[in-house]
Amino acid sequence: MMLKSVAPKIKEIVFLCLLLMGISGYAAETYVFQPAVSMYGSPKYAAGFKAFDYVNVHAPKTGTFRQSAFGSFDTFNPFSVNGIPPAGIGLLFDTLMKSSADEPFSLYGLIADGIFVLPEKKGVAFHINPKARFQDGSPILAEDVIFSFEMLKEKGVPTYRYYYQDVESVTAPDSQTVVFHFRADSQNRELPFILGELPIFSKKDWQSKDFDKTDLTVPVGSGPYLIDSFQPGRQIVYRRNPDYWALDLNVNRGFYNFEKISYEYFRDTTVAMEAFKSGLFDVRQENEAKKWMQFQKEADKFPHIKAVSFTHRLPSGMQGFVFNLRRKIFQNIFVREALIGVFDFRWMNQNLFYGLYHRTESFFDNSDLKAPLIPTDAEKKFWQKLGVAEQDIPDIRKNPFAHARTVRQKLRTALNLLNAGGWYVQNGVLKNKHGQPFTFEILLESGSSGVWERVVLPYIGLLKRLGIQARVRTVDTIQYKNRLDNFDYDMIVSVWGQSLSPGNEQRYFWGKQAALTEGSMNYSGIQNNLIDSVIEALIQAQSREELTAGVQALDRILLSRKIVVPHWYAPELRFLIQDKIRFPQKTLLKGPDLSTWWKE
Repeated sequence: MMLKSVAPKIKEIVFLCLLLMGISGYAAETYVFQPAVSMYGSPKYAAGFKAFDYVNVHAPKTGTFRQSAFGSFDTFNPFSVNGIPPAGIGLLFDTLMKSSADEPFSLYGLIADGIFVLPEKKGVAFHINPKARFQDGSPILAEDVIFSFEMLKEKGVPTYRYYYQDVESVTAPDSQTVVFHFRADSQNRELPFILGELPIFSKKDWQSKDFDKTDLTVPVGSGPYLIDSFQPGRQIVYRRNPDYWALDLNVNRGFYNFEKISYEYFRDTTVAMEAFKSGLFDVRQENEAKKWMQFQKEADKFPHIKAVSFTHRLPSGMQGFVFNLRRKIFQNIFVREALIGVFDFRWMNQNLFYGLYHRTESFFDNSDLKAPLIPTDAEKKFWQKLGVAEQDIPDIRKNPFAHARTVRQKLRTALNLLNAGGWYVQNGVLKNKHGQPFTFEILLESGSSGVWERVVLPYIGLLKRLGIQARVRTVDTIQYKNRLDNFDYDMIVSVWGQSLSPGNEQRYFWGKQAALTEGSMNYSGIQNNLIDSVIEALIQAQSREELTAGVQALDRILLSRKIVVPHWYAPELRFLIQDKIRFPQKTLLKGPDLSTWWKE
C-alpha cells in the first residue's frame, strides 16, 4: 500500500485533455500523487519525515573531500558510450526521485515530489516540484524530463535502451506533470522505479550539442555540485552549488557536507597508496588484500589513518576471468569447464590474499538470491511456468573436480575435459585436430595491471602445464574501454555488480540482444533463449518470493553455462580513512554512502 500524500495537490486530468494531447486509447485518469513508493510493501519513511535515519543532520558543511581516480577523462557527458567521464561526474545530475540506503528499493521525492503508478501498472506519472531548478536557475519542467528520457533511450549507453524498452510513449499533460505509458503487454513491475531514477539534464543546454561527441564543455546540471576546475589526466574539483534548491529537502539533509570534492588522478595503484599515506587524499577503498594487510602491520607509523570495515547485505555479484564466447576457442563447454576447474583459488587465498576471501560460487553470492544446489519448490514452480520440466532444470551439482584434491589431480581432470572438447597435447603443446595450438590473450587495463598480474601469472603457469599458451596484454584506459565496447578480447577480468532487487539490468548483462550491442555488459557474448525467457519472467515477478525464485533460476542457468572463471569476494567493504573524516555509525543494508560523510 502506498502512503497517502500531503503534497502535491491531487491532479485530475480528464479524457478530453488527453485527446488534445494526442493520446487516444487511454481512459480518464485521476493522478493521486504519493511522496514515496516501495517495491515491497510500504516505504519505511512516512510522509513528512525529517531525514533518513542513517545521516547526521548536524554534520558541518565544510572542507574538501579529496579522493583518487585512475587513468584520465575526455568528456563531461557520462551518458554517452563515447569517451571517458571523470570520477564524480554524477554529482552534477539529480534524478526524479531518490532511493534510501536502508531499504531494498524505495524511492522518495526529489525533482519529482510525487509519483502515481497507473492502474494495472500500465504506466507511471511524476509531478515535478515547482521549486526544482537547474544550476543556471532555470526551472526544471516536464519538457526537460521528456528530453532527458528520449536522449538516453536513443543515444545513451545501451543500458538505458534495455531499461526503457517497455516504455511505449511519454507525454506531458502540463509543465509539471510527466506520464510514461508502458507497452500493453508489459508486466515490468520494476519499471516505475527505474524511471524514478532517471537523471535529468537541461533541454535548453543540451539540445544544440552533439550528444555522441566527447566534449569538455561544462554542462548545466541539476545536482548539488558544480565543476570548479579540471585538468584531464590530473585532477577534477567540484564545489557545492550555493544555490542548490534541494539542499534542505528531507532526502538531502545530512548529505553533501563538503564544500569541495576533488579527485587526483593516478596511473598506478602503488603510487596512489603512497600518496594516500602521505596525506594527499582522504579516503581509499582498499580492494587489495596485500595492501590491506601491509597497512595493518605498519599502522603505528600512520596514526592519522583509520582502517575501517563496513559490513553489508548486498549480493557479491560476480568477479572473474570472463570467456569471450564470440571466440571459437571458448565455444566448447568442456574447454571452459577445464579452465574453470584448474584455477587454484585455495593456493591464491593462502599465499596472496592472507585468507581474507571466500570463493565465489554464485552470481548472487552472499544473499538469499543464490541458487541452492537443489531447486526450492518456489523455483520449480517458476521453471514450470516457463514450460521447463523438472528433469530439464539445469543441474549445478555436477562437478568433475569435486574429488580433485591436489593440483596434479586438477590438471589430470582438466586434460580429460580438454580431450572431450577436441584438444590433445602434442609435444607439450595443446592442439586441435587441425594442429592449431590453444593460445589466447588476457586483456588488462594499465591502471590495475600491477594488481592483476600477480593473480594472472600463476594461473597462466597452470595453463602452461596443460600445454595452453596464455599471455597478458596491457593497454591504456582509453584503448581498454574501446576494446571492451567492441568486444575485442579473448579473456578479461570483469565484475557484474548485483543489487537486492535484480531486474531489467539482467537483459543488459546476459541478453541475446546485448551480446550484439556494442558497449553492453554482455562481455561473455552468451546468447541463450532460455536465459532471455528467465530474465523476462523475473522482471515480471509480482512478489518478493517470485523474484527470488526467478533470480535463483537465472543464477542456476548462468552457472551451468560456464561463462566465467569465478574469483572471490569479501563480505565487507574495507576503507582507509584520514582521521579528520567522519561518517555515520549505522550499518547500512547497501554499505557506506560517502555522500553522508563529513570533515571535522
